[in-house]
Amino acid sequence: MKKPIQKTAHLTARQIFARNVRRYRRINDISQEQLALMAGMSRSYVSGVEREERNVSIDNMGRMADVLGVALKDLLDPALFEQVEKR
Repeated sequence: MKKPIQKTAHLTARQIFARNVRRYRRINDISQEQLALMAGMSRSYVSGVEREERNVSIDNMGRMADVLGVALKDLLDPALFEQVEKR
């Protein structure tokens, strides 16, 4: 019997990061503007990251992770929010 294909298997690191930032931010009820302000970025930059339009630097990834209170490695984990999706 074949294993089911995970829908996260085809995602790029940029897509995974964007999805996880958006979900973690929403779960914790933080607006894009709040995240941007606390991370020293513009709201349009955060929006571009979440829409996978920005090639975000590792430094900015770290700043966003710090503000969100999550380890950077977790924001790159494709399975991080699978349980949330199933609800």
